[in-house]
Amino acid sequence: MPRPRSHPAYHPNSLWGLQWAVSSLRAPRWPLALMTVGPSPFQLPSLPGTLLPNILCGNQACWPHTVLLATAKFLLLCSQCSTSRGTFMKEKAATSFLLCSQNPLSWVLCTLQQRSHGCKQRFEAERGGPAIACSPTPISRLLGSESDPDQAAHSTDGQERGPRRHPGCWKMLTVAMCMALLGCLQAQELRGHVSVILLGATGDLARKYLWQGLFQLYLDEAGKDYSFSFHGAALTSTKQGQAFVAKVLESLSCPEDVAPDRCAELKGQFQRLSAYRHLATSEDYVALSKDIEAQVQHGGLREAGRIFYFSVPPFAYADIARNINSSCRPGPGAWLRVVLEKPFGHDHLSAQQLATELGGFFREEEMYRVDHYLGKQAVAQILPFRDQNRKALDGLWSRHHVERVEIIMKETVDAEGRTSFYEEYGVIRDVLQNHLTEVLTLVAMELPHNISSSESVLQHKLRAFRALRGLQKGSAVLGQYQAYSEQVRREQQRPDSFRSLTPTFAGVLVHMDNLRWEGVPFILMSGKALDERVGYVRILFRNQAYCVLSDERWVADQSQCLPRQIVFYIGHGELGSPAVLVSRNLFRPSLPSESWKELGARPGLRLFGRPLSDFYAYRPVREQDAYSVLISRIFHGRKDSFVTTEHLLASWGFWTPLLDSLAHEVPRLYPGGAENGHLLDFEFGGAQLCFSQQQPEQLVPGPGPAPMPSGFQVLKAKYRESPLISAWPEELIAKLADDIEATAVRAVRRFGTFHLALSGGSSPVPLFQQLATRHYGFPWAHTHLWLVDERCVPLWDPESNFQHLQTHLLQHIRVPYYNIHPMPVHLHQRLCAEEDQGAQTYASEISALVANSSFDLVLLGMGADGHTASLFPQSPSGLDGEQLVVLTESPSRPFQRMSLSLPLINRARKVAVLVMGRVKREITMLVSRVGHEPKKWPISGVLPSSGQLVWYMDYEAFLG
Repeated sequence: MPRPRSHPAYHPNSLWGLQWAVSSLRAPRWPLALMTVGPSPFQLPSLPGTLLPNILCGNQACWPHTVLLATAKFLLLCSQCSTSRGTFMKEKAATSFLLCSQNPLSWVLCTLQQRSHGCKQRFEAERGGPAIACSPTPISRLLGSESDPDQAAHSTDGQERGPRRHPGCWKMLTVAMCMALLGCLQAQELRGHVSVILLGATGDLARKYLWQGLFQLYLDEAGKDYSFSFHGAALTSTKQGQAFVAKVLESLSCPEDVAPDRCAELKGQFQRLSAYRHLATSEDYVALSKDIEAQVQHGGLREAGRIFYFSVPPFAYADIARNINSSCRPGPGAWLRVVLEKPFGHDHLSAQQLATELGGFFREEEMYRVDHYLGKQAVAQILPFRDQNRKALDGLWSRHHVERVEIIMKETVDAEGRTSFYEEYGVIRDVLQNHLTEVLTLVAMELPHNISSSESVLQHKLRAFRALRGLQKGSAVLGQYQAYSEQVRREQQRPDSFRSLTPTFAGVLVHMDNLRWEGVPFILMSGKALDERVGYVRILFRNQAYCVLSDERWVADQSQCLPRQIVFYIGHGELGSPAVLVSRNLFRPSLPSESWKELGARPGLRLFGRPLSDFYAYRPVREQDAYSVLISRIFHGRKDSFVTTEHLLASWGFWTPLLDSLAHEVPRLYPGGAENGHLLDFEFGGAQLCFSQQQPEQLVPGPGPAPMPSGFQVLKAKYRESPLISAWPEELIAKLADDIEATAVRAVRRFGTFHLALSGGSSPVPLFQQLATRHYGFPWAHTHLWLVDERCVPLWDPESNFQHLQTHLLQHIRVPYYNIHPMPVHLHQRLCAEEDQGAQTYASEISALVANSSFDLVLLGMGADGHTASLFPQSPSGLDGEQLVVLTESPSRPFQRMSLSLPLINRARKVAVLVMGRVKREITMLVSRVGHEPKKWPISGVLPSSGQLVWYMDYEAFLG
C-alpha cells in the first residue's frame, strides 16, 4: 500500500528511513522500497517478493534482505569504529572480484557479518559499553557529510576528542549496497530451467563424447542457479534407444578429484534427469515442447532456455530446423541455442546455401557451429597466453622475429570404415579448412584489448581471415596412403580399375598479407597413416646470435644460440597430454596457476630436437575433453569459441580456389607408418611448396623401372616451326625464368631498359614466384612491366591480372613504381567504357616509352579454345588492323577485357608462349596441325615479324 510522504522512508537524512526500507523486504508481497542514503537515492525495480532470489550458501538459504540488513548494521557500527574503515577498504577490491563468482551474496553476507562482529568487539573494548543505540540520528551527521557544519565531536565531559566525521563511510555504504543489490538482481536473472535435447543421441559421436560432455556440464553446474533435464532423441525406436542411452549413461565417469560416493550420487541424479524419446515427425516436436513446458510448470520453475545439439548429418539439418522453429522454440524470455557439427558444406557455394537455409530458421546469435579443436585445452590457451604475456610477446610476435609457424595434426589411423565420408571430403576439407585454419587465426590475429569480449575476439579473427593471401596450386603437396584405393573399392563396391584421387595427406603453405606477418610462412599439415599421433602449434623464432663457446657449454636459459620456440602441444605424442612449452632462453611465461602447473622432470625426453629441460613446460591441472569444454561454453553463451557464418564463408572463400585447382591432381603414394621415411618431407621457397624427394614417375606406363624426372629435364625440339622447350613443370619454369633474366640483362646492357609484357591467368603464377625468390641478379631497377591483357574489373579485385602480378611478384621485388604500367580499365568510376578511351591511353603510353612499340619480351599463354592474351576465336577485335590496344569480349566472366592486339604482339623482339597442364594436351595437338588461322585459333596468328617465337610446354601438355 502507498506510504505517506511524511513516512521516514522518504526522509533523505533518516537512519530510520534506511532501516524501514530494508525491513520492508521482509513482507513477501511488498515491492522493494525507494531507499535514500545521504544525498543519493537508489531506485530499485518493483518485484514480487516470491521472485527474490534464493541464493544457496551450502545448505543455507540467504535472502537478499538479510544481506542488506547486515550491510546496514555493519556500516552503522563502522561509523563509530576507528579501525574498521581501512580493513573494509582492503576487502572491497576482493568483494568486487568475488561478485563474479556463482554465489556473490553469500560471500558479501559472511564478510559483512564477520567484520561487523569484529568492529563491535573493538568498539566495546574501547568504550567499555554497548556498541550502539539505534536512535534517529541523521545519516549525514553520522557519516560525517561534507555539508555538516559540525566539524568536531565533544564528549560529555567537555573534552574535545577530534573530528568525528568519516568521509569514506558514505562511499563504503554506496559500494556495499550496490554490490548487494546487483547480486540480488543478477541472481534472479540467472535462475531457471534448461532443457538439453541431444539429436542423434544413439550415434557414435554422442556415445564417445557428447553424453560425457553433458554429464560434465551437470557436474559443473549442479547445485547452482539452474535445474536441468536432458532429452536424448533419434530416429531409433523407443525401446532400442532407451536401452542404448541406459548403457551409455552407465559408462559415464567423473573427474579424478570427485570422490566415488559423490560421483555415484551425481551420476544417479543425471540418470534420473535423462531420458530417450523417438523424434521424427512435427508432432513429435510439438509433444517434446509440451513435455518441457509441463515439467517447468510442475516444478514451479522459470524456463531459462533450450539447447538443441545437432549430432546428425547436414542433410537432416533443414527438416529439424524447421520443426524446432515452428513447434519447439521456448517461450518469451527464454533463449534458444542450436549446436551444429561439421561438415558445414563442401565448398563456398554449398556452405553459403546451407547458411542461408539455416538463417531462415535461426538468428545468428542462436547458432553455435562446433569446431572441437577450439575446445582443446592447449588451443583454448593460445589467446589467454598471448594476453597474460602481452608485455613479453609484444616485441616478438611479428615478422621481425618469427621465422615460421607450424600447425600440425598427424594421425596413425587410416580411413578404413570412413571411406564414404573421406571420398567426399578428403584431408583438406576434413582438417585443414576448419581445425587448422581456426588455430591459425588464433595465432595470427591482432590481440584485442579485452579477450573476454566475444564480439571483439570474433571481429579480430575475421580480420585475420581477410588478410590470408590467396592459395595457388603450387601452395600445396598431396599424398595418399597406398591401401586407400583398395579400401574404397571394397567398402563402396567400386570396380577393380578404380583409382581414387582423394588426398589423405596434405601440406599447405599459407601467407598473411599484413604488416605483422608479411613474409612469414605458416605451414599447415595433416595426414592419416603417418608415423605418430600428435598435434601441436609451433612458433619458431629467428636466431641471429653467434655464440663463441662450443655448443657443449651452452646453457638452456642463457644461450641465445639454442632454438627459441613456443609450442602449444595439443596432445598425444611423446608428452601424452596437452602442454605449453616456452624455450628458457625466451622468457618465463605466466599461466593461471589454478588451471596450469609445471611439468615434472622427464629425463631422456626430447621434443623438437631438444631435451624437455630446455623448456618452461606446463600442463593442465585437470585434463578436460574438448567437447566438455565446448558444451560448457555453449551453456554460458561464449560465442568466440564457435564458428560464425561470416567466419565460415571467409574460410571457404580462402580454401575453395585451391581445392578446385587440385581436383584432378594425382597425390603421391606412401606406404604408411614409419615406412614413409622421408617420402613426404617437403620444402618451400617463396610461395611454392614441393616434396624434398622426387618420386619416380613414368611418361608412358610399361615394363621395367620407371625413368626418373632427371632423365627428361629439358627436351628441345620444334613446334609449328619454332623452337620448343619441354620439361617437368619445375624445370620448365626455372628454364623460362633463366631465359627471361638473360634477355633482360642483354636488353639493359644494350638499350638501358628492358620492356616486359606479361599475360594473366594461372599459368604464369609459378613463374612470377620463381622470379621473385630465385633471381636476385634480375635488373628490376631498369625493367618496365606491362600487361598483355586485363579483365575489366578494379585493379584490387582478386580476378584482376594486375592483382595477381602484385601478389606474386611486385610486392617481393624492388622495381620503381613509375616503371609499372597497369592497363587503365577503371577510369571515371567506370569499367572499360569506350568513351573513356582507356585502350587509346595505353597505346599512347606504349608508343611514348617503348621504342618502335616493340617490347623486348612478351609472355603469352594458350587457352583450351586456342585463345591467347584476351583475343578470342570468332571475335575480330585485335586480330588485325592498326590498333595497338583493343577492347574485346570473352565467352566467360568477366566478359569485357582489354588486350594488346596481335599486330602489336608480333612487333616484339621475342615472344614466349607458356603452356602447362594435361588439360592443354588436346589444344596442343590441334594447334600443331593448323596453319595461320587467327580467326579460328588466335594463337596461330602469333609470329613475330622480326623477332623470335619460343614455345615452353611441360610434359603433360606436350605428351599427355
